[in-house]
Amino acid sequence: MATIGNTFLGLADIYKGKTKSGQVADIINMLRQTNPILEDAVTRECNEGKQHKHTILSGLPAVTWGKLYQGIPNGKAQRTQVTDSTGFVEGRSTVDARLAEVEPNLGAFRLQEAQAYLESMSQEMARAVMYENQDSNPEKITGLAPRYNSLTAETGSQIIDGGGTGSDNTSIWFVTWGLDATCMIYPKGSHAGIMREDHGKQRVLDANGNAYYALEETFRWHAGVTVNDWRKNCRIANIDVSTMLAGSTDLYDLMEDAYYQIHGIRTLDNGANGVGGGMDGNFGRGRTVIYCTKNVLKILRRLARNGGASDNYVRLEPRQIAGQDVLTYEGMPIRQLDQIVETEAQIT
Repeated sequence: MATIGNTFLGLADIYKGKTKSGQVADIINMLRQTNPILEDAVTRECNEGKQHKHTILSGLPAVTWGKLYQGIPNGKAQRTQVTDSTGFVEGRSTVDARLAEVEPNLGAFRLQEAQAYLESMSQEMARAVMYENQDSNPEKITGLAPRYNSLTAETGSQIIDGGGTGSDNTSIWFVTWGLDATCMIYPKGSHAGIMREDHGKQRVLDANGNAYYALEETFRWHAGVTVNDWRKNCRIANIDVSTMLAGSTDLYDLMEDAYYQIHGIRTLDNGANGVGGGMDGNFGRGRTVIYCTKNVLKILRRLARNGGASDNYVRLEPRQIAGQDVLTYEGMPIRQLDQIVETEAQIT
């Protein structure tokens, strides 16, 4: 049986959140993470209920050199349809209604509780966007890693092998956000983002089946990921973390390989003027963002320092994007993403 104090807001939680004068104290969220991928993502509505379908041109029609008095053979393009599904993350906060009789600042505590739910849901969604696999967990979504997880698959050309083995590896991701590249999706006819619903006072049952009244609110985020053109993303995988921290991995060589592997990268607008929506399927505008762990970002900063008179290259540049100062590589923002792990198995 679950302990009520571990799952419900109680008087002990309220007292912990107060100052000596009885005011609601500011909470320092030590569990907050840096997951800007949710801020960068382009979001679009599904075109078929809770699913989004798009068609990939997978083969060109045959053409021929003509001759006078000779016919033209028929041909057609080959097409493949891809379906991506959404899933939802949800949480429920329950507070005994009798607490409202003894605690005048209950609304402030419920707000703090709601903020904790938002942080928890954001962390889970960021993790799912990176690693979740609907084949293994049908109720969830398929993120980026399962789409780029084999060097011999069709998408293997978009994976740069960092040479690491074992299970202490990490990845650097180049993700292009755009309607013809990668975007997040939400069910048709619904709303993007987290939905909060306050259910007011509800009659609920305790663990013994006895009824009492509680203030309930629920949080729900219905979303998914679709990759329209997988050539516009690139994953630098198999980066051995211990080797990297020892300074024996040339991350910039790997990043240069990834940069030139992204389709149409030198024609993309990487955020200076926002995210475009070109739908030509090849060189439409988009915004490419680089995601990595804190340790990778630290090593990139360290390697960016000029090592002497013969090393005067500018590897990282500060740039202002959407009113924020960020480091960029070849014009692409570099973001620390805490949900990228450093315990990835080797990709072969």
